[in-house]
Amino acid sequence: MEMLHEFITWLLATVHGWGYAGIFILMALESTVLPIPSELVLIPAGYLAYQGHMSLPLILISSTLGCLFGASINYAFALWVGRPFLERYGKYFFVRPALLHKTDVFFERHGKISTFTGRLIPGIRHLISLPAGLARMNKTAFALYTCLGAGLWSTVLTLLGYFIGGNELLLKEYLQYLSVGVIIFVVLAITAYWQWQQRNGK
Repeated sequence: MEMLHEFITWLLATVHGWGYAGIFILMALESTVLPIPSELVLIPAGYLAYQGHMSLPLILISSTLGCLFGASINYAFALWVGRPFLERYGKYFFVRPALLHKTDVFFERHGKISTFTGRLIPGIRHLISLPAGLARMNKTAFALYTCLGAGLWSTVLTLLGYFIGGNELLLKEYLQYLSVGVIIFVVLAITAYWQWQQRNGK
């Protein structure tokens, strides 16, 4: 318990010391190739906001823009490097043009919901931008739904830190509930989207 307390104290000092620029950088890294747990960044930031050391709106703006920046790097890499590579050499890796075409069609039809919900799922958050880039998803839609998903996730974690960040035991318990809640929300969102598609004959 003492080690946990010291670790949390170190996190608070680090986030406070780095400020909003640090939140931007860490969340950008979390959205690229370094899956830094956003919980370790935003929950301490929320608690610092509760203490009056940081601003909730600025935390959310820094976090969301950082996520968008990192996700855009993945998107651009997949679009400008991954796509030409697979078009030229994909056959050697069992990626045929027909598969690329199916990916294009899928993201044209379902890219928005995929990007939005993908931003909420641990382990998927930093990867969803890659297939979006490979499929040449509309850049404006990609940016919008990345911000919506990242903004929602950032809000939940930051508010969690704001209200219970000082209670280590309660925080650990709520994090377990949060994981279950996110999965339920994603399932409900996809179900609602599927039903909307059915009603519109898509």
